[in-house]
Amino acid sequence: MARNQVKKASTDTDMTPFVDVAFLILAFFIMATKFKPAEPVPITTPNSVSSQPLPDNNAVMISIDKDDKVYFSIMSKSDKQKPFDLIVEASKLRNIPLTTEDVNSYRDGDMIGMPFSKLKGFFDLPHDQQLKYKQEGIPVLDSATAELTYWIAAAKQVFAGEQLKILIKGDAVSKYPVFKAVVDALKKNDEQKYNLVTSPEEAPQGTDLYKERLQGKSKEAK
Repeated sequence: MARNQVKKASTDTDMTPFVDVAFLILAFFIMATKFKPAEPVPITTPNSVSSQPLPDNNAVMISIDKDDKVYFSIMSKSDKQKPFDLIVEASKLRNIPLTTEDVNSYRDGDMIGMPFSKLKGFFDLPHDQQLKYKQEGIPVLDSATAELTYWIAAAKQVFAGEQLKILIKGDAVSKYPVFKAVVDALKKNDEQKYNLVTSPEEAPQGTDLYKERLQGKSKEAK
């Protein structure tokens, strides 16, 4: 007796719809992702083990590059007007009047590394040219022309009544006299506390911080 032959169906799967979906998802992430802009002044910080995150609000950053140039920047998410107020207040302390209109090309978080006498000319440049401009650094070593003290004093005025965090970010090859001059400027403003910004590295195995980070990674994996 003849057996009925069962027609075998094709096992091939059309992958075209899956490829289309994959490209749509990829295009979405490319358009939606915001990349961190490159720093205008590259600074290679020394490594350290730390569990404290870097603040991004109500904070000032004093940066020292590999050529011992000093820069000042402010971070204020809660009040976008404060970076402009800081520059205006600092220039008033040095009797170099600047208005908010003079500094309208400034952006929150941008580094300022210019002597007060050249600030107006610097802010007259478009923002994209400011980022490319090779700044001279804020004078700190000569006590007669040291200007960082005024920037710190202006920041304290702008953030009066609020907790102000002070960060120092120094390049690994920067020299000690410049760092000391920065600390002296803080002391002149009765600021004894500050945080050093370093590149984080793994905590030594067996330490409490190592166990804490290990537990955190386990929770994220779940």
